[in-house]
Amino acid sequence: MGFARRGLFKLAGLAALFRGGNRVAAAQPPPPPPPAHPVIHFEIGCRDSARTQQLYRDLFDWKIEARAGTIQGAGVPGHITALGHEPHQYTMFYVQVEDVAAHIAKAESLGCKKLVGPIKIPAGTFAWISDPDGNQIGLIKPAATA
Repeated sequence: MGFARRGLFKLAGLAALFRGGNRVAAAQPPPPPPPAHPVIHFEIGCRDSARTQQLYRDLFDWKIEARAGTIQGAGVPGHITALGHEPHQYTMFYVQVEDVAAHIAKAESLGCKKLVGPIKIPAGTFAWISDPDGNQIGLIKPAATA
């Protein structure tokens, strides 16, 4: 058998190898680093928690624990709450920060307003700010886990 013909058989063998499940995986780039300040929670405020919970169950097929209003299946943990005072209806997302007071000061220096906090709760320390357009943002430093 001549050289050309042997070379074709070798190429055919390589082609068969790549058609099969024995492909050599290309090197994957490393995953990106986690965001410095991720959105870690959201909250939906309402007057009637039971009615609002049912709406979001029906609308998005979320699993919602009735007593606490804890939401599962939304991609980010969240809950539905009726505060019993103003504001009665709102939506809020919470951004994780290392120092809530320092981020309030930074936000104020950028034209934002402090609305609430910082307030310590069992889950950590939180605050609400509003941007110059009136959009409300939650800041939270989660409690240390043991």
